[in-house]
Amino acid sequence: MCGIVGYIGDKQAAPFLLEGLSKLEYRGYDSAGIAVRKNESLVEVVKAKGRLKMLSEKTDNGRAVQGTIGIGHTRWATHGEPSEANAHPHMSNDKTVVAVHNGIIENYQELKDKLLKKGYGFHSQTDTEVAVNLVDYYYKKVGGNPIEALTEAMLRIRGSYALVVMFREFPEELFTCRKDSPMIIGKNEGECYIASDVPAILKYTRNVYYIGNMELARISKGEVTFYNMDKEQIEKELTEIKWDEEAAEKGGFEHYMMKEIFEQPKAVKDTLNSIVKDNRIDLSNAGLTEDVIKDINRIYIVACGSAYHVGISLKYVIEDMAEIPVEVDLGSEFRYRKLLLEKNSLVIVISQSGETADSIAALRQAKEMGIRTLGIVNVVGSSIAREADNVLYTVAGPEIAVATTKAYSAQLIAGYLLAMQFALVKGKISEEEYQEMILELQTIPDKIQKILDDKERIQWFAAKFVNAKDVFFVGRGLDYAICLEGSLKMKEISYVHSEAYAAGELKHGTISLIEDGILVIGLLTQKDLYEKTISNLLEVKSRGAYLMGTTTYGNYNIEDTVDFAVYVPQTNPYFVNSLAIIPLQLMGYYISVAKGLDVDKPRNLAKSVTVE
Repeated sequence: MCGIVGYIGDKQAAPFLLEGLSKLEYRGYDSAGIAVRKNESLVEVVKAKGRLKMLSEKTDNGRAVQGTIGIGHTRWATHGEPSEANAHPHMSNDKTVVAVHNGIIENYQELKDKLLKKGYGFHSQTDTEVAVNLVDYYYKKVGGNPIEALTEAMLRIRGSYALVVMFREFPEELFTCRKDSPMIIGKNEGECYIASDVPAILKYTRNVYYIGNMELARISKGEVTFYNMDKEQIEKELTEIKWDEEAAEKGGFEHYMMKEIFEQPKAVKDTLNSIVKDNRIDLSNAGLTEDVIKDINRIYIVACGSAYHVGISLKYVIEDMAEIPVEVDLGSEFRYRKLLLEKNSLVIVISQSGETADSIAALRQAKEMGIRTLGIVNVVGSSIAREADNVLYTVAGPEIAVATTKAYSAQLIAGYLLAMQFALVKGKISEEEYQEMILELQTIPDKIQKILDDKERIQWFAAKFVNAKDVFFVGRGLDYAICLEGSLKMKEISYVHSEAYAAGELKHGTISLIEDGILVIGLLTQKDLYEKTISNLLEVKSRGAYLMGTTTYGNYNIEDTVDFAVYVPQTNPYFVNSLAIIPLQLMGYYISVAKGLDVDKPRNLAKSVTVE
């Protein structure tokens, strides 16, 4: 949520700041601003409400704002309405301290009241302006030392935040600190770049530092010094980002989302190849040796959004295949309930960005209780990757669209491989079954591609329901898990109200909502549950519903029941969610496009939810 960029070097800062912010638009925002040091005593601040193009027009694409040091921000409103006054950057009362901020300061009102008593005034409704004046207060109190001032402020701020700060008396430096909100620093010869996510700086460098939690950094031209909360210098190693800039661009597609939908065969293949070596699953890099696996008697999966839906799918797969009890929790629920975690358990935290606030909090709770943790993440060096006891990386590459597609598919694959290895080690599947499943997984990329090659049928069908007000997704077992994700895709990018239900629950209230012409999408990929779900579809059809059915090739009798049938290639029933989700992603996408909506940046949403 929100986006931060910063630059210090010999080039003009404003054009980079605007370009960097454009790479972070997917994070969600309602206003934007930049601050550029014009000379030793003056910082020029320009802000605009609305899309980034408004700020670009105000600054003549950055050419009207001169200076080689600057910071920029795209704001997603939390405290205070979207407005130019509430947009970042914010300045202290005497304009000697300027800052941008990601996150939420939970005790901002308490801090604001104290600062008001000290004579400070406020010109916005934001918690960020409170933070800026708090830093200014301690900067003056400690005698003009930025690191000491930031440390004192950090000790008093509750919540999550990442700050980048400019001090008038330090015209050749930028300062940054973070707690629970992501921040990276890129380094090149004579230049440094600051960003809240990798795509903003990929064009300029792939060598980055990750700032640890409750750490600070002092940044000059090509130099970075890190500090802990005791104000002691600490050493950090540069990390090389493997993504290239082209991977984060649209590549000829109209939207990032469609590009990423079409990248799913590659994301699945690359994730498979990173874990499967010589036709065997190798989890040694994730710390899951056979001895470790043998000792694990229960699994807890914690995630949010689409990653939570991956967890629901994996519960069915792991429990059936490996016969290990699995509990799945939303991160925001896990952290606020009384945890009765069993020893010899594994807590798996799934997150594309590795920066999801609730998931990070859940991870820390599990670690405090002495439970082994495993992160399944897509971003090397992210908070979850650093803090989990072990990490299993997906290889989806950068995902820009807010609605996840390829990261979701890569997470499913990683989860299947975990289930298979646990099942083999615990003696629940034979070596022959294990090898057969590995071979079948290797066919999934081509089968996804086959579905994508027939996308026009989905596009045609989506056009028929562009004005739909309500859509229901129904299925049983693994089909129910895929309904959850299909429904989310529909609502988040097309703004169509949609719900997912276990088909057997229809008669417990939901069927009262069915009326003439309402679209019901049934998932019927599980052989043992096929006939029961057909019966449920007939129940809603008799009440006027229009039916779309998604099943595997061979179940052609479905056409006797549904009005429109979608077929996916046959595969091992454990893995069918990897195929059945594709038509549902396309359905949501095409309805959104037909309605003229902003597919990649749906309203009110952000790519990474880094605040509670």
